Amino acid sequence: MTLRLVALGDSTVEGLMDHGPDGTYVGWADRFARILARLHPDLTYANLAVRGQTTQEVRETQLEPALAMRPDVALVVAGVNDLLRPRFDGAGLRDNLLTTHRRLNEAGVRVLSFTMPDMRRVAPLTRFLRSRLLFFDDVVREAAATYGSTIVDFAPVPVAGHPALWDDDRLHVNSEGHRRIAAALAEAYGVEHEDWRTEPEATVTTGAIRVTAREARWIVTHMAPWVWGRLRGHEFATAGVCKRPDLLPLTPDGPAPTSPRPGPE
Repeated sequence: MTLRLVALGDSTVEGLMDHGPDGTYVGWADRFARILARLHPDLTYANLAVRGQTTQEVRETQLEPALAMRPDVALVVAGVNDLLRPRFDGAGLRDNLLTTHRRLNEAGVRVLSFTMPDMRRVAPLTRFLRSRLLFFDDVVREAAATYGSTIVDFAPVPVAGHPALWDDDRLHVNSEGHRRIAAALAEAYGVEHEDWRTEPEATVTTGAIRVTAREARWIVTHMAPWVWGRLRGHEFATAGVCKRPDLLPLTPDGPAPTSPRPGPE
């Protein structure tokens, strides 16, 4: 019997900053699919994630197509774009996420997701978003408690917020971060896999002058263009195009994503 896996969400589910050799993005969802395919060689996999989408957009544009595929397993991660909005709609985020989890659960789908880690070591400025991140994590835990979704609770795990696992933009994990997320999801799913909790060897920048310089570079290189783009109405997205819209078997080298790679979101 073919196992059907569908991924829903935003840029992290698409796989941004995990660069493949052919100029496409790989990501933890693709990596998890490869792990699962070792147990289920007939696995088919679709990735409906679209960078820049909020939980409402995921619910409105991805949920029904996902349900139509009658998946056995679904990966659901969305909400970061809600957290970054100037006006945070917590009630809307909660309703969108819980509805997505509920609908999938009612269809007999096993849902996997995860909480966000403490980002203060990665990006000190996220202290201003701390209450939003805590709220988001509580909603993900509520989905697990209410609808039986399987979650990886990264929030209390220090290594999940280690700068060595995050890209310079501080919105996306790097290839090592994607690899560890896939390993953590595999463990939660019940597949024996490598330990993802080991401490990275990379050192963390210390000292007031170095930290200040690093923050200044980040503001100029990433934060300012991100804010300016939104003020001008530019989303740097893919016009709603996902990289793997159909349930397909994996190629020998992996899922073979097909989306273009414009500016990250």
